[in-house]
Amino acid sequence: MHRRIVPLAALALAFVAPGCDAGGDAASRLPCARDPEPGERHLSNIRQLTFGGENAEAYWSFDGRRLVFQSTRPPWKADQILVMNADGSDVRLVSTGKGRTTCAFFLPGDARILFASTHLDGDAPPAPPDQSHGYTWAVFNAYEIYTAAVDGSDLKRITNSAGYDAEATVSPKGDRVVFTSSRDGDLDVYTMGLDGSDVRRLTSEVGYDGGPVWSPDGTKIAYRAGHFADDEGRARFQALLAKGLVRPNALEIFVMDADGSNRRQLTKNGKANFGPFFTHDGKRIIFSSNMDDKGGRSFDLYLIGIDGTGLERVTYFSNAKHDDFDGFPMFSPDGKKLCWCSNRHNDKPHETNVFVADWKD
Repeated sequence: MHRRIVPLAALALAFVAPGCDAGGDAASRLPCARDPEPGERHLSNIRQLTFGGENAEAYWSFDGRRLVFQSTRPPWKADQILVMNADGSDVRLVSTGKGRTTCAFFLPGDARILFASTHLDGDAPPAPPDQSHGYTWAVFNAYEIYTAAVDGSDLKRITNSAGYDAEATVSPKGDRVVFTSSRDGDLDVYTMGLDGSDVRRLTSEVGYDGGPVWSPDGTKIAYRAGHFADDEGRARFQALLAKGLVRPNALEIFVMDADGSNRRQLTKNGKANFGPFFTHDGKRIIFSSNMDDKGGRSFDLYLIGIDGTGLERVTYFSNAKHDDFDGFPMFSPDGKKLCWCSNRHNDKPHETNVFVADWKD
């Protein structure tokens, strides 16, 4: 299947960068310089790369020259996968423009991109989750994992299960993919070959095991997990999952060997901890958490050692107008830059943009 590459400049997006004096549409905007907040001692030379809409999960190419991310912006009604240069220029569509997509990642060589999509289930995106059950995330069974060339052509499906398949990342070794699936009736972490073959299940405890990422040497996997101490909690989780929902209020960060052995829990705060990624030396993990917000609605970035020690807060952004969010961190392949997504400096609630900073360690 061939998909024509779509330069976003042709779409004349009318997003304004709050706090930046330059005008024009989002596709023609230059990155906007931002100062770190007091306490953000690891960050310098912060650059805002996107301007308006909901932009999330921006991840580096293997050569550090590009970023792939998901974005909800006109003309799409739900997230689609986009790619841009590391300076925010040349934003282009990779996915089909149909359905809903999530969790993209470059494959070795940076010529292809891995992502999850629901487009085979219909052109329209699936409906957002029913919040009558409280705050929940949707687990769409229509998600399957695909690869495509960076220009959107040569789309190939690599998973085919009755359940949810998404949240995939690629080993730095270039040999395997780790992902989250409900194919066996729970939400667990699996690995597979780059072509979808040789699927191996790594976790089995009832609950949400997901968002897995590899260590720089490919020997370890970090992930988020929500488990339960009693049968009642497990039953509530399974009842929600049967409706295609999970409640992410209490997720902890775990790390394990790449074969699923030697599993250990790093955080133990009972809050929503997610989006882990290893530092360049593999000795620490950066992640997002609401652990310091009593209301549980504001998220910042934190570091923790892979032995569970040395917890350190990294970001300190706050906005009196609305709750703040810093999440989805990823270090560049050389460890010199940090990319993350944030609603700092946004003009409207719920806007999230992509930021890059030089990392000082």
